[in-house]
Amino acid sequence: MTVAEEADKFGLHRVGARPTLASYLKQTWERREFIYELAKARVQKQNQQNRLGMIWVVLKPTMNAIMYGVIFGVLQGDSKGPDFPVFVVIGVFLFEFFTSSMNGGAKSITGNQALVQSLSFPRLTLPVAQVTQNLLTLMPMVVVMFIYAMILGTTPKWTWLVIIPLLMIFSVFNMGIALICARITVHIRDFTQILPLITRMLFYTSGVLFSVDRILNHWPWLVRIFDFHPLYQTLQIARAMIMNDATYDPFAWIVVSVWALLALGFGLIYFWKAEELYGRAN
Repeated sequence: MTVAEEADKFGLHRVGARPTLASYLKQTWERREFIYELAKARVQKQNQQNRLGMIWVVLKPTMNAIMYGVIFGVLQGDSKGPDFPVFVVIGVFLFEFFTSSMNGGAKSITGNQALVQSLSFPRLTLPVAQVTQNLLTLMPMVVVMFIYAMILGTTPKWTWLVIIPLLMIFSVFNMGIALICARITVHIRDFTQILPLITRMLFYTSGVLFSVDRILNHWPWLVRIFDFHPLYQTLQIARAMIMNDATYDPFAWIVVSVWALLALGFGLIYFWKAEELYGRAN
């Protein structure tokens, strides 16, 4: 009888062995209070050393919206469409949630190496805490986004409440992306150097600053591709719910929902498969 068989006979298990997926999710759920408290503590600590503190949470995307809005507003001329300032504010604020989740998720394991190597717990809690932190940060940003929309002439309406289920779906999608990036970074540390390039590429190709129908109307096949773009469709729904005369195809809900489930499902399994690797010294 081998050592492994002898250990199994007496119910002994290898230290650090990967649990079943069901057990893994159960262990993570049992630590939900830890995840929330960790996320909340990080939000409170964020920008603590800066004079303006948490004001930077909304000041940074605000400055980005102004800068990109002015530049791309001039470049697009008459093709930028009506209510362009509100259009840009919504795009920049919501895209900030995606990029912070992707970038933060990528560093959630490698950036907490001491914690990962010293304590036994499901490593899934770390990227989940990161996305939770970003979601908590997003809440005041959404309030400010609505205030900007009203200042810029948008009339408040009941459809604004649709932002709640939309952000829930968007959070699921971001969680999946964060899990994928977290594992990739463990294997390829240089991935964090490539992420800014990926982020910038997505920023300029997700309709954050331009209307696809207006800018790409001469290439209908390219417009059709954007019908299945998760980031673009998320922004389209948000703009249609917030802006005065914006419209969208209800099919967008199916697109963002399917992408969210696929990203989370793949990300969860992909991350879980490497659970045994995360605590090893490099």
